[in-house]
Amino acid sequence: MRAEATQISAFTAAAAHALCFAGLAAAHFLAGRGALVADPERTLRLLVVCEAPVVIAVFSYLRKGCSRCSFFKAAARGLLALPVGALLNAFGAIVLGAPVGLKYWIATTYWSLLMSLFTFVPAASVYGASKIDWQNVLSHTIYFVPIDVEDYMISTPCHGAVIGAWLGAWPMPLDWERPWQEWPISVTYGAVAGHLVGKVASLALIVLHKRRVRAKTD
Repeated sequence: MRAEATQISAFTAAAAHALCFAGLAAAHFLAGRGALVADPERTLRLLVVCEAPVVIAVFSYLRKGCSRCSFFKAAARGLLALPVGALLNAFGAIVLGAPVGLKYWIATTYWSLLMSLFTFVPAASVYGASKIDWQNVLSHTIYFVPIDVEDYMISTPCHGAVIGAWLGAWPMPLDWERPWQEWPISVTYGAVAGHLVGKVASLALIVLHKRRVRAKTD
């Protein structure tokens, strides 16, 4: 059972990110090349099915307060956050212009679940309902003040996924007549790319954080 959050090493953070990436890679392998464009609903379903157990297990292991919260309680929090986060992501996407209708609702549901895995589930598994920790995760100030390693692990990929999805939506209204411009294909590409860039950036921030802490200790 893991000890306090500040004892997590950069290697542990990298291993956690690698496991989560493996879930995405497995889904991509099972779906096949170009599957997101050819069959977005099936591909998004595979992404959610492959990624959900990995993300919940990894971040439940990295939970705060191990002595007060068991692995299974943290996993239950992650499972509960999955549909809640999906509803909030779907609402945000629709408000920002995502198409509404029977033609899109299945793809929107799976996309929202995937976004929930990128944004809400890790924080719920690690922090539960801690208001202060959620504020730290959602705030940009984490990049300017010393914090726990998990904050970088959760916040940076989360911000990356949101920014990537937003950038991925830009080509949709353009009159290029490309199949990948359909909802939610380009948005998914952007979200996954942004999420992966965020993972890499979080590892760099963790290394810098460790060096700052070591320098202060010395």
